[in-house]
Amino acid sequence: MELAYVCEWEKRPKCTHCPSIPLVCSWSCRNLVAFTTDLKNDDEDKEISHMIHIIDTEHPWDVYCISSGHTEVISCLEWDQSGSRLLSADGDGQIKCWSMSDHLVNSWENILLSSVDGDPIVALTWLHNGVKLALHVEMSGSTNFGEKFSRVKFSPSLTLFGGKPMEGWLAVTVSGLVTVSLLKPGGTLLTASESLCRLRGRVALADIAFTGGGNIVVAASDGSSSSPVQFYKVVVSVVNEKCRIDTELLPSLFLRCTTDPLRRDKYPAVTHLKFLTRENSEQVLLCASNQNGSIVECWSLRKEGLPVNNIFQHRSPVVGEKQPTILKWRILTTTSDLERVSAVALPKLPISISNTDLKVATDTKFCPGLGLALAFNDGSIQILHRLSLHTMGVFYGSSTASTGQRPGDESAIKRQRTGSPAVHFKALQFSWTSLALAGIDNHGKLYMLRVSPSMGQVLEMNTTLRHLLFLLEYCMVTGYDWWDVLLHVQPTMVHNLVEKLHEEYMRQNLALQQVLATRILAVKASLCKLSTATAARACDFYAKLLLIAISSTLKSLLRPHVLNTPDKSPGDRLSEICAKNTDTEIDKVMINLKTEEFVLDGPPLQSLQQLIQWVGDFVLYLLANLPNQGSMVRPGFGFMRDGASLGMLREMLVMIRIWGLLKPGCLPTFTAMSDNQDSMQLLFRLLTKLWLCSREDGPPQDPDESLIDECCLLPSQLLVPSMDWLPVNDGIIGKLQGKHPLRLQFGKASSLSGGGATAPLELFNRSPGSQKMDNLRCVHMGVCPTEESKACTRCGCVTMLRSPNKTNAMKQWEQRWIKNCLCGGLWRRIPPTVA
Repeated sequence: MELAYVCEWEKRPKCTHCPSIPLVCSWSCRNLVAFTTDLKNDDEDKEISHMIHIIDTEHPWDVYCISSGHTEVISCLEWDQSGSRLLSADGDGQIKCWSMSDHLVNSWENILLSSVDGDPIVALTWLHNGVKLALHVEMSGSTNFGEKFSRVKFSPSLTLFGGKPMEGWLAVTVSGLVTVSLLKPGGTLLTASESLCRLRGRVALADIAFTGGGNIVVAASDGSSSSPVQFYKVVVSVVNEKCRIDTELLPSLFLRCTTDPLRRDKYPAVTHLKFLTRENSEQVLLCASNQNGSIVECWSLRKEGLPVNNIFQHRSPVVGEKQPTILKWRILTTTSDLERVSAVALPKLPISISNTDLKVATDTKFCPGLGLALAFNDGSIQILHRLSLHTMGVFYGSSTASTGQRPGDESAIKRQRTGSPAVHFKALQFSWTSLALAGIDNHGKLYMLRVSPSMGQVLEMNTTLRHLLFLLEYCMVTGYDWWDVLLHVQPTMVHNLVEKLHEEYMRQNLALQQVLATRILAVKASLCKLSTATAARACDFYAKLLLIAISSTLKSLLRPHVLNTPDKSPGDRLSEICAKNTDTEIDKVMINLKTEEFVLDGPPLQSLQQLIQWVGDFVLYLLANLPNQGSMVRPGFGFMRDGASLGMLREMLVMIRIWGLLKPGCLPTFTAMSDNQDSMQLLFRLLTKLWLCSREDGPPQDPDESLIDECCLLPSQLLVPSMDWLPVNDGIIGKLQGKHPLRLQFGKASSLSGGGATAPLELFNRSPGSQKMDNLRCVHMGVCPTEESKACTRCGCVTMLRSPNKTNAMKQWEQRWIKNCLCGGLWRRIPPTVA
């Protein structure tokens, strides 16, 4: 493990950190991290503000601080499966649901509220939606994504009519109540509460897990290590429009340390209680502590045969009769005496723990998903194997690393007793691939740590690439953000990773390729931005994302001439005819099309003119730069051998030509050197020649000399525009290539300058006086835009927050990107000067 960056407050807030109440931190699948602080104003008479802070890991300084309105300390934070909604619960029984305002990661609002008045919440979770994947390390060499990442049969916690999972959340209170809030289709809440058992008792710690049959299991402890840890089955149902909760007592357990004569009274308190995964209720992690130390135990629920009395053993057995069984908790392993544990983080990666998968993972040194993290009061963190609890990796915090001391050193212990408390982590969270660890210390600082896929073990380059490729494929299939995987990609790995990812993608069936077509482009673009040698390819991948989006939008405008729906849509027929017709004259290609299918009203065509203009400019730029593509440094190189993309451009030129006959105002505008120059015909002829050299149904050929000569003459015939190839990305991932951690400040983007390596895309930087582009609408916003804008957290794509368009066609285009960018990244609001 090594530190990637630290983000701290400019002025250290006056935090009220009670040792018994930890800070809370939660990491979503979209790489949003939420954490809490309790702030005291300078005026001592005023109440404490219970704050929720939300950041995206790519722009950690851009923190959004929510004055939550909770009246007591926030005890739980929980993201939903989509990473777009957040639950918060407090010590007064209030549960609030937060959602993005205008789909912006730095703008949140409270949309729903439920409460159990005066009853503190100790555990909180969203109901399960029934989606569960298993990641099989044994099949990492398979060519089929379905074998690597299999769908596990798993039932939702509650279903609506037709089997659709019902949304909602479940919480456990300190008095032993379980409360459920269900989101009805109309947006209202259906709430019910029930006691966990008939004899209600104090619940100091609890955790919640799910079973494959749709049941919920709650583990609860009263905080004393001498008391049993109780387990309950909870079944939620809706009967006659009312929520019903049924509970059942399951087998319980006593901690092993309380039965050991040497440790019976040594660890009086249970401080941490966690199921190892939220979808496995049969393995639980327990931590018992005293003032100075802790011990951790891992337990497993197993089915065992029930011994039969000797009286019944001598009778003749009945055919088909089986020995009676009973469920019993058995200890898997326990640690030795440890420093006091301050926080625990469990892996989210759903790695299969079958014997064969574990063996392959051990042989190949693949560790993600197998380790859990423990933070200690001395500032250190240990990664332990989640089954054997042996140490896999250690991180020594700033308080120990700066002095050269190690946890357990006598001098460090003396200093800790006599001086101020050591800086240590109060909350820890793993990323969704377990390759990064976020921690909040007792001063409110945010730490981001890299967690090596091999836990620091030396690997061959091919094995390292295979591990990273495996996790990139997992993110691509699930839709989870891959930012934490990029933390481990060095510039020398980028080219091989992109090529291997493409090879694996091309081995999938056609249907899956269509589903993942845009997602793989976004992954490739993110990778290529990490190296100067491949930065130009990142430009090509982003351009291709925009090209695919424009092509599908323009084709969707086409309507069949007759009412009965044909076997193929007009767009499909256009693609088929253009693929077969190799004529270089655009008007001859048009003859074979049913032009009545292209008849549209004028306003939609005119409103889409800026997208049409981008297509024309893009074709002109590609052709004009064909003679200069002697290496892979220049943008556009990736299109020269991409027959599918060139064919797509060719189809759009045909569509635009037909629409130009109906509405000349929608045609792209070119600055020609001659008045009688047919620019569309010239571009189509040259594009067709280039397309013929790279068609998929034939061997690739180099462009002939005549085509290159004609392209050389293009700048003397048409004014070649400058293309705004790549959105300016001010994110942090490009700065983290070095080994030295970055020091950042919340609220100050300028604190990024000077830290880490320089960004690899300075080759494509804009001058301060250059025009700013709206990358989605393909329009210029001026040198100093006054409109409020939003930017993508992943690629940096900038677009205006409010639509300036009135026509339906352009509004439909904008609605496609209201939640996510072209690359799938989330939006964040940026001030006008940044755009």
